Amino acid sequence: MPKLPLVLAAALPLALAGCGGLSFGPEPTVENATHTAVLDEVAAAAAISAYRVQHGLSPVVVDSTLVKAAAFQAGNNARHGQLSHEIGGSFTSRMNSIGLAKSWAAENLSAGSETFEQVLLRWQASPEHNKNMLLPQIRRIGIARVDAPGTRYKRFWALVMAGA
Repeated sequence: MPKLPLVLAAALPLALAGCGGLSFGPEPTVENATHTAVLDEVAAAAAISAYRVQHGLSPVVVDSTLVKAAAFQAGNNARHGQLSHEIGGSFTSRMNSIGLAKSWAAENLSAGSETFEQVLLRWQASPEHNKNMLLPQIRRIGIARVDAPGTRYKRFWALVMAGA
């Protein structure tokens, strides 16, 4: 059987795996990541919901735990100045640590987009990211943006999605 791409594999029900707890506490200040930006998560959820409804799917709601998970990953990417699903731990271990071991979950990352509207268009244009946003099982989201002006990309985005 061929290997599934990481983003598709992350969207499958996560298998239970042993891992350490994931702390969403304040991270040490690093030169690259200057601050977590204020983002209107409700407006982002409304835009994603409208897109999903256009495709015959249910809307999504903002989940504070998923917002923290998204901020954790966006912050890790910003501090390292690179885009990776593995910085801060594997997606599976990060989701296990917040109790999503047996839930549908997916993650979209992006870097460089100035606005939420721009990053949403990028995700819609990317087959794998679009597939994640259109998973029928998704009901909750968390989104975050972290600015890192000293890096190549300047701005890092994370969207974490999960089932009911």
